[in-house]
Amino acid sequence: MAQRVLIIDDDTRLTAMLAEYLAAAGFRVEAEPTAREGLAALRRQPSDLLILDLMLPDADGFDVCRQIRTQSGASSDIPILMLTARGEETDRVVGLEIGADDYLSKPFSTRELLARLRALLRRRGGATSPNGPAAPPILRFGHLEIDRGSRAVQVEGHPAVMTGYQFDLLVALAEHAGRVLSREQLMDMVKGEELEAFDRSIDVHISRIRAAIEADPKHPRRIITVRGAGYVFARSQDEGA
Repeated sequence: MAQRVLIIDDDTRLTAMLAEYLAAAGFRVEAEPTAREGLAALRRQPSDLLILDLMLPDADGFDVCRQIRTQSGASSDIPILMLTARGEETDRVVGLEIGADDYLSKPFSTRELLARLRALLRRRGGATSPNGPAAPPILRFGHLEIDRGSRAVQVEGHPAVMTGYQFDLLVALAEHAGRVLSREQLMDMVKGEELEAFDRSIDVHISRIRAAIEADPKHPRRIITVRGAGYVFARSQDEGA
């Protein structure tokens, strides 16, 4: 079955072009021009991906993203690609901090947009086995549990909430526990595409992961910064951390 993409953007020429391009790539596309109509469409029928414009006529895209991430229901963890005509790094950082999975500045290449959407879907679906639905093993570090099968994280039995991109970053770090990984290595491991990225995006996501899994995010004991080199996931962690 074709995967659904919802576009919330009031630029009708752009959305018509994207709808045609993505439909040719095998997606089912719905486009809405306002936040109100877009959120109603998401409640009416959950989508697999959301392309969200930052500047909407009736709301700020940041507020829409925040509302989706804090609501209950199947759409709360939908992969969100945020679009903006403004290219400031501050906007990108804020978007990532409130739960966007990726960010693209206008004007952009439709080929790059498609590649980013496919990367988001791969990350959300996780690795599949051709021999059956056997769940991948669970990674455990002290009271931290990372279930790659259900794509869930728990700390001391309580769920740790994070985006799909952040989950994959955590898995990449945990699978290489004890090894320092540069930002470039992490972006390559998680994206799986040679796409433009910026170092600060990794820092923002790491900050959000720490907020979800560390007892004291300002003094992390699980994900350690190695100045000038990158990050390392602690191989040994205190049970009380």
